[in-house]
Amino acid sequence: MRLNGWLAAVLFGAVVGLVFAGVSTFDFVRHLDRDVHGVSCSFIPGLGRDATSSGCATAMMSAYSSVMRTTVWGGVPIALGAASVFAFLLFFAFELLLARRQHDPRATGFLALATALPALASAVMLYISLARLGTTCKLCVGIYAASALCVVGALGAWRRAARATRAEGAAPAQGASPVSFAYLAGAFAIGVVFVATPAAVYAAKAPDHARFLGSCDALVATEDPHGVMLPIGRAAPGAAPAIEVLDPLCPACKAFEQRLAGSGMADRLDRRLLMFPLDSTCNWMVNEPIHPGACTVSEAVLCAGDRAGEVIEWAFERQEDIRAASAKNPAAAATMVKARFPALAACIGSPKVQARLNQSLRWVVANGITVLTPQVFINGVRLCNEDLDLGLDYMLRAALAKYRSGALVPPNAGKPAASQEGPVAEKQGAKPALPTTTKEPSAAPTAKPTASAVVPVTAALPGEPAPSSEAQPKEPPKQKEPTEKEPPPKEAPPPAAASSAGGAQ
Repeated sequence: MRLNGWLAAVLFGAVVGLVFAGVSTFDFVRHLDRDVHGVSCSFIPGLGRDATSSGCATAMMSAYSSVMRTTVWGGVPIALGAASVFAFLLFFAFELLLARRQHDPRATGFLALATALPALASAVMLYISLARLGTTCKLCVGIYAASALCVVGALGAWRRAARATRAEGAAPAQGASPVSFAYLAGAFAIGVVFVATPAAVYAAKAPDHARFLGSCDALVATEDPHGVMLPIGRAAPGAAPAIEVLDPLCPACKAFEQRLAGSGMADRLDRRLLMFPLDSTCNWMVNEPIHPGACTVSEAVLCAGDRAGEVIEWAFERQEDIRAASAKNPAAAATMVKARFPALAACIGSPKVQARLNQSLRWVVANGITVLTPQVFINGVRLCNEDLDLGLDYMLRAALAKYRSGALVPPNAGKPAASQEGPVAEKQGAKPALPTTTKEPSAAPTAKPTASAVVPVTAALPGEPAPSSEAQPKEPPKQKEPTEKEPPPKEAPPPAAASSAGGAQ
């Protein structure tokens, strides 16, 4: 029982692949508790844990990290399937060694075919990482390398066995009897069991998160009296009404839109967009420009009207450039957006669009919405932050099913709506958002919560006294608005965390 070098390569590659895929699966499974966890991202599995900005987080939060996403919260991770395949390769390579079949061309040929599966899957995933996600995951690279080592070793073992058989006649070398086709069929069946059993157990044991639908607050009113919301996308007949609270320079918002498009359910939502830039230039609820230039780009989106989707798509593509340039020069965003959309130049920065953006912010205040992006409300019911990344497909499917049955109703349905010009109603029992940082895979994803610096904020309306604080936010710019006396707030709401949540960046 002498181990040749080619089979040794298969055994080593299977062990390495099993370790990398196992660590990746463990990272995925930990997020099933709906909490924020670090993600392993290192060529030494278990080290280099990163919660937000790594390529590993981006890959895990993307739509490509799992299957069965609409029936299992987060889906069944592809890494689990990879671990199962490597476990089978390890098992079968040992069987060839112990049964002295490493010189049998049929047995080694079957091994070569088996190693082709992870090798092909690795090639596809590498293309997706580079072409779709724009990043690479170190754990994934470890799996790719292990797959390549396995297929090279298996091909080498098969060629060596074939040459030895031809040299010694029809019988395999080393005096072993050739394996039968029944043996190969049995090996194939065992391989299917290796892969299918863990996936089936995972799907059966995954927690049912549908019970959280409707547990994360709802809108006070969904009306848009000032016409500040913009329709986005194409809705199919009978689509559920949805409102997206979005910052065009928020990486998590970009990742959310990518995940929504990948879910295939975007057209089942009649989507309206509400601009909520986390930029103190126009947003008095934050006291620093978390996303510099977001106010200007939001104005451009409002100016674009029916072409708002084009501006948002451009802003998503140039997010990093716009933020970096605006951090150095506050006028940079206006220069960039006017150069790209010259027809909007006269509108951007005008009192009319500034007043309209201000009304968007007032709508947020009137509904007591957390200072956080992105946020999604379906028929007035908010999807929890944890369900905008890994669990998006699953929760969308559950929400749409409840909407069709008439069961997706805001808890405050039928109650009088709060006035947009009145004091802010404080949310009772609202769960505070976890501080996060913007990243995105990523992708990202989502997805999981990412993010950022905690920034003191106030929800006081412009012209009203703000809560006492060491660092007060800027007053919003003076704008022409209807002269209507606004009643002072009875009690200012507590500070909240301004952040961007969503998927991997």
